[in-house]
Amino acid sequence: MPAGVNAAVGRRSLTVMLGGLSLLGPLSIDAYLPAFADIQRDFQASTADLQLTLTGYLLAFACMSLMHGPLSDAFGRRRVILTALSAFGLAALGCALSPSVGWLTSFRVMQGMSAGVGTVVGRAIIRDCFEGAAATRLLALVSMIFSLSPALAPVFGGWVVTLFTWRAIFLTLFVYAVAMLMLCVRSLPETLPLHARRPFGLSMLAQQYVVAFGNRRFRLVALAIALSFAGLFLYVASVPAFLGHELGLPPTQYAMMFVPIVAGIVLGSLAAERLAGRFAPARLILAGFSIQLVTGIINVTFHAAHPGSVPWSILPIGFYAFGMSLATPGLLLIGLDQFPQMRGLAASCQAFAMVLLAGLITQLAPAFGGRALALALVQGVLCIAAFASWLVTIRFYERNR
Repeated sequence: MPAGVNAAVGRRSLTVMLGGLSLLGPLSIDAYLPAFADIQRDFQASTADLQLTLTGYLLAFACMSLMHGPLSDAFGRRRVILTALSAFGLAALGCALSPSVGWLTSFRVMQGMSAGVGTVVGRAIIRDCFEGAAATRLLALVSMIFSLSPALAPVFGGWVVTLFTWRAIFLTLFVYAVAMLMLCVRSLPETLPLHARRPFGLSMLAQQYVVAFGNRRFRLVALAIALSFAGLFLYVASVPAFLGHELGLPPTQYAMMFVPIVAGIVLGSLAAERLAGRFAPARLILAGFSIQLVTGIINVTFHAAHPGSVPWSILPIGFYAFGMSLATPGLLLIGLDQFPQMRGLAASCQAFAMVLLAGLITQLAPAFGGRALALALVQGVLCIAAFASWLVTIRFYERNR
């Protein structure tokens, strides 16, 4: 870690800040999903109008994910984060006070434009400050916090809607953004010195994206990360149909699915953090994908012969989350290391791929009707595709490691 950064903030404080920033994106998506019915009733809006509040957010998130990194490469990490936090807080307050679904959609787009800064710029900050096993450990901890949100946010949103109104969800996000802004103003250091910054321009940016996505190793690793995460997000996006219709659980018991997910994410991330430095990243990635594949085979085999049931339809999701969390930190680090001088842009491309696939899964999930066998098959296909992407590039990585 650079001396100036080390003097300004410790590793634990940095973990807390970056973990908190990484929650902005998934919290903004998943916390308000349980409130769809209430929002639709209050505004007397159509299902299509309500879906636009999510689609608009995801499109803005995906597009701006391509910009956060290059902006931080040009103007510094700290300035971009503080600006985005301010915009996010104002957008959350706007959502809470929206008088119509049109205004809500507009402020949701504004939220999407700012919410991805924590994930994108946070990864670049980690790589600015740490190398090798130390970077892997911190990425594992931040990834753990990030991955917990899709599991916990719907539960939080459901309780808030039950106890208060849907507007309280966005007021909570506003308070959270203000708290993070105050913390970052006080404690977040600038990790990119002036001499390391790159000029910003649209033509130059386009050329850099061509270079990044033209790099075969980077492209395949980013795809492996996105596909693996999509396999877990598939179940999160299918919660009402999967738990309510397929397994017959009431909304008050929806947390039952998230217990194994949270346990898998926490244990997998902790395993990645503890094993970093003792094993090469490629071995941890291979172990993570192996666990995901074995889990997928068992999941499909079981549901081909049996109907969905508790706990056998839920437990495999936890094991899948463990494997994903074990492999992801190494994959992220390998991707960032492809472009040491453009880590912000590399992180942007990784986040863009993840959000794009998560958005696609969100749109496709209703087509599977929450059926246990269908979800298991789709998750298996996504996992196989992710593993194949990694296998294609692993020999190149091992040669240049």
